[in-house]
Amino acid sequence: MVDGKDKQGHVEPAPARDFAAGIDAKARRKRKAQRHGAPGVWFGLGMMGLIGWSIVVPALLGAALGTWLDKHYDASHSWTLALVVGGLTLGCFNAWHWVAQQDKAMRDEEADDGPT
Repeated sequence: MVDGKDKQGHVEPAPARDFAAGIDAKARRKRKAQRHGAPGVWFGLGMMGLIGWSIVVPALLGAALGTWLDKHYDASHSWTLALVVGGLTLGCFNAWHWVAQQDKAMRDEEADDGPT
């Protein structure tokens, strides 16, 4: 169909063109997913694990450094508690930033595929 005309040159009404364009966009997305392999359940679980570790690792590093500081330097406050909270904060920010980037990439890809 070119400029709203089919192969015989007949003009199709606007709703039919919109419907055909929507079907075409869905078909292109499906072909693209089949080519690249649509992510499955294991991919989603892996991503949850990745996000979890990106939060846990800074917290554990903060705990280890805080424990070492508490053993070697006397202070009126707990370095362990302060650095665990700092590690959790850093890890949560890191995970949020990564998820936001992935969300933006998915939205950009959907926009490139056209309207649904």
